[in-house]
Amino acid sequence: MHAFDVLGDPVRRRILELLADGERASGEVTAVIREEFGITQPAVSQHLKVLRDAGFAVVRAEGTRRLYSVDTAPLREIDDWIGRFRRYWTPHLDALGTEIARGKRARRQRERDEDAGSQE
Repeated sequence: MHAFDVLGDPVRRRILELLADGERASGEVTAVIREEFGITQPAVSQHLKVLRDAGFAVVRAEGTRRLYSVDTAPLREIDDWIGRFRRYWTPHLDALGTEIARGKRARRQRERDEDAGSQE
């Protein structure tokens, strides 16, 4: 399965978001996903299996618990692919950052001017 096919599903994306915060037990992942998406435990397990099979998640046993975590290798491959397109948005984001900084400087200057005016 292609990486974008795997990540095209909102449930799998949400599971990866959960795992990005750190290792989680399958029961914990299942509880969150069931609450948010209203799907069954077997359906969540199937999504976890797809993530494992595609290399996005790894699982380790700890007694009877199964602990899942993110495997970053496929994500790096996606980032490399997306990197080819960054040139289209990076200059726009840089320009936005510049405008935000200008606005903050102008706001601070206005506040200083107002404070100086009220102290006179």
